[in-house]
Amino acid sequence: MNNSFSDSYKKAGVDVTAGYEAVRLMKEHIARTNVPGVLSGIGGFGGLFEPDLTGIEKPVFVSGTDGVGTKLKLAFLMDKHDTVGIDCVAMCVNDIICCGAKPQFFLDYIAVGKNYPEKIATIVSGIAEGCVQSGCALVGGETAEMPGFYPVDEYDLAGFAVGVVDKKKIVDTSSQKAGDVLIALKSSGVHSNGFSLVRKVFAINEKNLAVKFDELGATLGETLLTPTKIYVKPVLKLMEQVTVKSVSHITGGGFYENIPRSLPQGISAHIAKKDVQVLPIFDLIARTGHIPERDMFNTFNMGVGMIVSVAAEDADKAVNILNAAGETAYVLGELVASEEGVILD
Repeated sequence: MNNSFSDSYKKAGVDVTAGYEAVRLMKEHIARTNVPGVLSGIGGFGGLFEPDLTGIEKPVFVSGTDGVGTKLKLAFLMDKHDTVGIDCVAMCVNDIICCGAKPQFFLDYIAVGKNYPEKIATIVSGIAEGCVQSGCALVGGETAEMPGFYPVDEYDLAGFAVGVVDKKKIVDTSSQKAGDVLIALKSSGVHSNGFSLVRKVFAINEKNLAVKFDELGATLGETLLTPTKIYVKPVLKLMEQVTVKSVSHITGGGFYENIPRSLPQGISAHIAKKDVQVLPIFDLIARTGHIPERDMFNTFNMGVGMIVSVAAEDADKAVNILNAAGETAYVLGELVASEEGVILD
């Protein structure tokens, strides 16, 4: 690649040598994610991965793809790019864990107005951290320099993850029944959903992102840019010891959209609002934007990033396992015979 250079392409706004430098800088971060099964380094036309299927009778591959959304606008304003990669990984792996699948590998796509190698490497450092937290390998990606399509200081970020689960261990949501217990896993904040509303509520700019709120114990920007929590390892540990009947990743659409996705027909989630441990940032959003409570629960995670359901007799054990794994878990509600989907009272 030392002889690869196009002066004409550079005059059009694309510097291929900047891309090579970005790859060089990101290699140390990618190396952190190497797990058994990685067969190729970056730079090839495809990432090679050999999954260890020992003990898996019928492997089923589970895939998930997502991006970071308009939360990236905050990263641009704060010029802080080392955490959004965690968000990107989290949004993918938290989805595939809902089936009981263990993430195997991840690929990213970064589209930029101008390739600043150091910035790209910083973004990838966050992606690598997300992969480490979820126990998967970063086996490849793509950085696309697109002058005239994106502003020179902006970018978009998306990812793709693949996991594997033994067919007989796929989470069986149809086994749920009235009386089963819902357990909440605390979120780290707003995660990566609802930021179009967040930006509108606060009329986000560099100045107000720097304002410190006593109730938050940090600046607005620091709180909002807190990366999405990755639940893979604690949930897998739980699944080893308890029969988990469903897992719901609480993303855009909040409680009302996401919980019913994991419920069988005729079963609803009954949750008392007083039992939801709402984080201060959501109270601030609701108060500042005069957002109705119904809309808050239909847009944000409200402090609950993931919900699992278990039989009533397993509830205490499940909470203890999750808390021992470093989560803040608590009983959130129960399943009832109903067609409403979610009952919040």
